Amino acid sequence: MGFSIRVEGIGFEAAHFATYRGQCEPLHGHSYSVAAEVEGDLGGDSWVMDFGELKEALREACARLDHKFLLQRESRELKLEQSGSGWNVSTPAGAAYAFPLADVAALPLDNSTAERLAEYLAGEVWQALRRRGQDGLTRLAVEVWEGHGQRGRFQRERLPLD
Repeated sequence: MGFSIRVEGIGFEAAHFATYRGQCEPLHGHSYSVAAEVEGDLGGDSWVMDFGELKEALREACARLDHKFLLQRESRELKLEQSGSGWNVSTPAGAAYAFPLADVAALPLDNSTAERLAEYLAGEVWQALRRRGQDGLTRLAVEVWEGHGQRGRFQRERLPLD
């Protein structure tokens, strides 16, 4: 176990419907709140990394989801069709939606749950931090709140060739 820093209070507004047990939730939205924590050794300046850099990486990832419909592109339940102007989505119960391309964040997820969103954002933040030269981090955890008292969390450890 090493040192860690955590940032909170970053968020985004988005619509989604999660699928479960062969069913689909009604279309609805959340004011998502997101936090990230990184762990690693202290550098020469006695810090894991600058809080501002972690906040910036998390804000950039969240901004790509802000005011979008979160489409679970790898859904096992939804029927998806992309056209030149948008996405057509059909649910197991037969509801049909047409979303303009500009309003959709088509994510490589099987479901748009808080847990999967945390996993997706962790990947985006991890890559952003690596591009910024943050190679000494050993762990990243991201939490996504859908509302008060409801959150999903994903944690990744640094892999040897990561």
